Amino acid sequence: MGKLINTSGKRKSAIARATVKAGKGRVRINQKPVELIEPEVARLKMMEPLVLAREKALKVDINVSVNGGGFMGQADSVRTAIARGLVDYFNDMELKERYLKYDRTLLVNDPRRHLPKTPLGRGARKKRQKSYR
Repeated sequence: MGKLINTSGKRKSAIARATVKAGKGRVRINQKPVELIEPEVARLKMMEPLVLAREKALKVDINVSVNGGGFMGQADSVRTAIARGLVDYFNDMELKERYLKYDRTLLVNDPRRHLPKTPLGRGARKKRQKSYR
């Protein structure tokens, strides 16, 4: 049995878990090939770490299961999980540097979260207007 790497990525409330193992370059997201993912914007975002490491990505199969959040949050969490998986699998500092130079969120989860609603208003920041006349 070959090497098997498990990684995860998070964005808002979306969580992606990726498994990287030796293979022929197949990438599946929730048992669906990445080429069939819609919308296209999300698919292109998910494929960024694969494009940056083209020659290495063709040597491994990546299975990702993702749930929670919206489609863009899921896309961001998937790309983080894939990038971390590739770096861990190949143990390649040069690849890690390339990812960090391109975009730090490829390897580091985005800590931003939804701001909770406050009293006196309809949302987190919006307040009802006051009139003193």
